[in-house]
Amino acid sequence: MNATPTPVISTAPALEAALREALAPAVLQVIDESAAHAGHAGANGLGHGTHFRVRIGGAAFAGKSRVAQHRLVYDALQKFTDAGLHALAIEIQA
Repeated sequence: MNATPTPVISTAPALEAALREALAPAVLQVIDESAAHAGHAGANGLGHGTHFRVRIGGAAFAGKSRVAQHRLVYDALQKFTDAGLHALAIEIQA
């Protein structure tokens, strides 16, 4: 019997858990800004789950270029972008 895969739902707590697991950040804040983008491209009409801001920092980012730092975040959240996360603003904290 094939089990149905659990759907990936983009919520601030889900993104936060994925980032904590992948990167063990010292600083982390995930903000769902989707409501501010209602009617824009990528909005899902629900007012949540499509546009996020991530403020993150920790040892995983030390000594890496800005592009490499952002790639770490994108890689950690790939399953969410595959499931419809449309926009991600990343702020790396020192």
